[in-house]
Parts: sequence; C-alpha cells; structure tokens
Amino acid sequence: MSVLKVIEVLGNSTVSFEDAVSNVIKEASKSVKNIKSVYVKDMQVTVENNKIKEYRVNTKISFGIMDI
Repeated sequence: MSVLKVIEVLGNSTVSFEDAVSNVIKEASKSVKNIKSVYVKDMQVTVENNKIKEYRVNTKISFGIMDI
C-alpha cells in the first residue's frame, strides 16, 4: 500500500506549455523524490505586443511518502 502527498507547484517557460511542465518536474525533483504524477490544473499565457511572451502552468504533483 502506498501513501501519496500532493503539492501545488507553478511553472513557466518561454517555449511551450509542455516545456513549462517539464520545468516544474525538473525543479521539483531537486527536493521531492518519488514523483508519481503531475496534474495540470490551469494554463495561462502572458502576451506582449500581440505575441505570447510566456507560458505558465499551475500543477499538482503527487509523490510517494511511504510504502507499507
């Protein structure tokens, strides 16, 4: 049986939403071990001069904290 914890993490990228999610995983994995899944809760972009400037994601990361 596994016990999971969920944390909310925000990420961004100037490339794409996929890259923003990859950045979330890369940064979170520096301090969070055993990541099981990432749920993208919300996506946004910032716009400058009628062009996308930055992609932003609000995610929920699930990770194992105990195996019984």
